[in-house]
Amino acid sequence: MTKQLTGTVVSLHMQKAAIVAVERKTRHPLYKKIMRRTKRYKARIPDTMQLSIGDTVVMQETRPLSKDMHFKIIAVSKQQEARSKKSPAKKQ
Repeated sequence: MTKQLTGTVVSLHMQKAAIVAVERKTRHPLYKKIMRRTKRYKARIPDTMQLSIGDTVVMQETRPLSKDMHFKIIAVSKQQEARSKKSPAKKQ
């Protein structure tokens, strides 16, 4: 069974890859406080997929594609809404 992770696209600077941040919550062993931990993975982007920063994606573990890349993006679960233009400043 291959591992599937859900995360947010944080960088698209590479040609065929994206950096996806996956957040998990864990409990501190002594203080029992819930902590957020984030890990960044490099994932291959399929040729037919259009991504933007902030999209939530599902990625699947695969054979090593490069030194650091072991995941490929299989679906976009939530697209980032188009950023609205800044409204002009109100005059007083």
